[in-house]
Amino acid sequence: MADFGCLDTDIPFDVLSRLQTKDLLGLKCVSKGWKDLISDRSFIQAQSQKKEPLSGFFFQQRHRYCPDDIKTITYFPVERNILQQDVFAFLPQDVVVLASCNGLVCCRSCYPFEDPAIYVCNPLNSEWWKLDWKEPGKESFIALAFNPFQDISVNLTNFKVVRPRQFETEQEEAYFSFEIYASGTRNWKLSKEVCWCDNSLSKNEGIFSGGILHWLTDGDQILTFNVENELALLISTPLPAGEFNSRPHACIGESEGQLYYVLISEEGLHVWVLEDYFDSTWSLKYSKTLAQIEKEHSDIMINLYNRVMLWQRIDDRPWMDPLAFKDGVLVVRISNTIYLYHVDTSKMEEVGETSKFGAMSWVSPIVLPYTMSLVPLGRQLGSP
Repeated sequence: MADFGCLDTDIPFDVLSRLQTKDLLGLKCVSKGWKDLISDRSFIQAQSQKKEPLSGFFFQQRHRYCPDDIKTITYFPVERNILQQDVFAFLPQDVVVLASCNGLVCCRSCYPFEDPAIYVCNPLNSEWWKLDWKEPGKESFIALAFNPFQDISVNLTNFKVVRPRQFETEQEEAYFSFEIYASGTRNWKLSKEVCWCDNSLSKNEGIFSGGILHWLTDGDQILTFNVENELALLISTPLPAGEFNSRPHACIGESEGQLYYVLISEEGLHVWVLEDYFDSTWSLKYSKTLAQIEKEHSDIMINLYNRVMLWQRIDDRPWMDPLAFKDGVLVVRISNTIYLYHVDTSKMEEVGETSKFGAMSWVSPIVLPYTMSLVPLGRQLGSP
């Protein structure tokens, strides 16, 4: 342990790099040598070559009518029933979370803007990167692309921020353009690619999977953008909303490098995985009726079908709303309570009543999955 001169052949390097990030945090305190090793870029590059488990979710409220942003961001881990609200205290200003990708989080300044900026940060090591933002806006569909298997080098952490923007021609035809920021060049550029689409983006979901960003629309389509090739494509959802008697509610997510589509309707809970982009081919992975879900969780659910069907006649917010999905774990709001639903086991865990997250937590909140990472961004790049 005294000689760390040749890290890639060192036994501690080989052993420790096999551990998950959460296990390495405490080991930094063992000795200065271990701390230096775990903080070394070569070590982080090697340790990042394996998939990290889901750590938790970020939750941020949004006003329904007021334009001002709500500053409180709540984090809840999947393994412990606690709520944390100081995760982003290291940033120079209050922010709205926009995207989370393999340990990095993208945020923007809260509105009303004083010094508008976009930040890419790592909450685990409190390092951050400030991006120029020449045309600030309140839109929340900016997405982040970062692949830890190939985007960490000895000198730089490579990531891209993609800003989709919808415009309309004089003929009232709508299309999306894509602005891209690359950490390698530290500049924005406008992609030549456009995607004609009349639907609007919804639910703040810029899901990065297999090198492609995905956004759910308010129609029966998902907007996709290949970050490397800069090619956009619209894919159809598994089922059109018009097939249901009541309005279904959906979200998209990622698991094992594949895109998943989660739908809750009067027919129950259904989860599909995308098999083919060009043919919009989906495979149904999970399906349960509302009656089955109620029977399995009779201690917390009564008359689930009637509530799902009738509630929309008196309120525009659904009784059951899928908020985020990652690695088989669904964040779902049922009435005024947030739950974690484990699709593989049908286990449901209560996170807390919506009042714990804030008074406006039932109004289309931003919910993002988070996985831990040691990836460095460089403190010198985080100076104002």
